[in-house]
Amino acid sequence: MASRFELERLSFEHGPLTFSAQAMGEGPTVLCLHGFPDNASTFRHQLPALANAGYRAISLTLRGYEAASIPPDQDYSVEAIVTDIVAVIDALGHNPVHLIGHDWGAAVAYRVSASAPDRLKSLTTLAVPHAGRFARDGLRIGKQLRLSWYMGFFNVPWISDWVVGRNHFAFIRSLWAAWSPDWQPEPGVLDEVIDTLSQAGVKSAALQYYRAALSLKALTMSQEEAYYRVPTPTLALSGERDGCIDSAVFERLTVAQDFPRGVLFHRVMGAGHFLHQECPNEVNRLIIDWLARQDGSSA
Repeated sequence: MASRFELERLSFEHGPLTFSAQAMGEGPTVLCLHGFPDNASTFRHQLPALANAGYRAISLTLRGYEAASIPPDQDYSVEAIVTDIVAVIDALGHNPVHLIGHDWGAAVAYRVSASAPDRLKSLTTLAVPHAGRFARDGLRIGKQLRLSWYMGFFNVPWISDWVVGRNHFAFIRSLWAAWSPDWQPEPGVLDEVIDTLSQAGVKSAALQYYRAALSLKALTMSQEEAYYRVPTPTLALSGERDGCIDSAVFERLTVAQDFPRGVLFHRVMGAGHFLHQECPNEVNRLIIDWLARQDGSSA
């Protein structure tokens, strides 16, 4: 979608880390968080649509996905990433933001809401359900356990790093094909993602997310810790054909009691894991309608 606004490049700091971002538009802030294996350009269809709808849309590069944001202590826990996002929101000013997350970005976004609800006006998550429930219950569902085999594989150091990178990241191309089985990315999209992962230290950083997620601390969390509240109005979007997280599992793990300010689950028919890239017009309409409702309700 064309826009009268030009794409801008931004930079944010949190302690010793520096995060790049892409931005477009003017108005209330919509902060977008990408997932794996991906980068900030994943929201290339959303930024102009949001800008045209009267928003300041920003797509942030997450911790470890560029040399300047690789932490010296190698901490890739969700808790650490949440502190990055809160620091960026604080740097943007005093007004709460609309937060959008896809894949790992969604997992982080749920926890941002739980940790700093005053920083958020609304939450939109794509492709990943409530991260605590997924960690505790999702992997006990047979179909989802089979789909999530790669998470265990990524916890085999050195071997998984080598396999992921061999043959010019053929493994990553196969993941995209399996996760979005009816979609062919536009030319150059996957090449840009592979360029991101090819930067020094980035591939290892991306895999460390999964190693932190399956750490002893994460695996032994209590039910109370896992079922944390997400006190932000939430739109949860799932692709019907998602080959990474089954859409029925997503819906099953979207439990009303976890969302005291409400949650709306919507399945995008025919879409896979990268639904915002596969069906941008429909996803953009759903998101913009949702944001307008939240802005109206808080006016």
